[in-house]
Amino acid sequence: MRHFPLLLASLSVACLTSFGLPAHAEGFVRADHQQIVDGSGNPLILRGLGLGGWMVQEGYMMGLSNLKAQHVIRHRISEIVGKKRADRFYRSWRDNAVTKADIDAMAGWGFNSVRLPMHWKLFIKDRRDRNGSGDIVWNEEGFRRIDALIGWLKANHMLLILDLHAAPGGQGHDIAISDRDPNEPSLWDSKKDQATMIALWSEIARRYRNETTIAGYDLLNEPNWGFQDEKDKGGCRETGNRPLRDIYQRTIRAVRAIDTKHMLIIEGNCWGNNYAGVLPIEDRNTTLSFHKYWTPTTQESIEPFLKLREQYDMPLWNGESGENNNDWYARAVALQERNGIGWSWWPLKKMGPGNPLEIKANARYRRLTAYLRGEGRKPSARDAFAGLMQFAADSRFARNIHHRAVIDALLRAPHKSGTSE
Repeated sequence: MRHFPLLLASLSVACLTSFGLPAHAEGFVRADHQQIVDGSGNPLILRGLGLGGWMVQEGYMMGLSNLKAQHVIRHRISEIVGKKRADRFYRSWRDNAVTKADIDAMAGWGFNSVRLPMHWKLFIKDRRDRNGSGDIVWNEEGFRRIDALIGWLKANHMLLILDLHAAPGGQGHDIAISDRDPNEPSLWDSKKDQATMIALWSEIARRYRNETTIAGYDLLNEPNWGFQDEKDKGGCRETGNRPLRDIYQRTIRAVRAIDTKHMLIIEGNCWGNNYAGVLPIEDRNTTLSFHKYWTPTTQESIEPFLKLREQYDMPLWNGESGENNNDWYARAVALQERNGIGWSWWPLKKMGPGNPLEIKANARYRRLTAYLRGEGRKPSARDAFAGLMQFAADSRFARNIHHRAVIDALLRAPHKSGTSE
């Protein structure tokens, strides 16, 4: 979930007309000046959902907002049920929370794309040198899950955006997003972690450079870091962003040495909203991503990004939005599509309302989360584990609560003209 409004800029305005076409044609999706185009060169509006919570769990999605980061949640669960049982729960979660049935349903509803938030530890098992770039032992589970997801999407003529959501060391002070451990060096403080991030994208490029189902590589999700001012925790007042620009340039060079075809996507500081000092990017097959939560749905609310699009001759994509009500959803989608901007809503499913699918919480799981929030008695290891495994099973599509009104708000009224707040 993302917390800050859009930053203002004083640049000129561009209004483009783009059309949503079938998701996917032969060839690679790419950035073509100020619009994203499909494999045949036709303008493409990406309409997608983010698979938040699958590889990176944020506490609020599981009824544990107080614990925030995945590593904290996992540690507390392990204290109650033991490490082996905790590992079994997480494997079951990943087996159930996203399956072919979810992708088939998304295609049937009318979405044409999926954004996959990735946790670096699902792809890297070990780093054997001090610099982090050599002798990496790859964790094949992460790649196997991407391969399966590609197969499901390809069968439905849909597209995939790979998103490095939890980077080595963590890219921000908002620890839930990146599963960052504040007791360890951040991405910005560790050359080893930066080298590991670049090595991971290089390996992804090596494995998937010929895969047209992948629309783009979203290089770093929602940086939020004050490089010039330690008190600016989210980086919203940052005017230089030199370390962010540097990691992008180094990663782009490494990827392009292997993969010259896939579209790259970059996000600004301040949860994807502050591009000061980041631009221009030399690579022409690169798109700007902004994230929009809770802000007005007026033309003025996206004006800063329209100006960046024109000045730097690059497409825009709203990589995350959501966690609001259906009326706001319909107006936000209409606003973006009128301006030729595609989008990915957050998330497909979680506990609680506001998304297409809702995961039910069983009684044993509710007792466990109440204890972890400091609101109830400690459950037995047996009951806690049973509740966890039931929760994992209930994350499966067939057991989810379906909220059709959310889907209708996103897809049945994308071109309405209402823009009030």
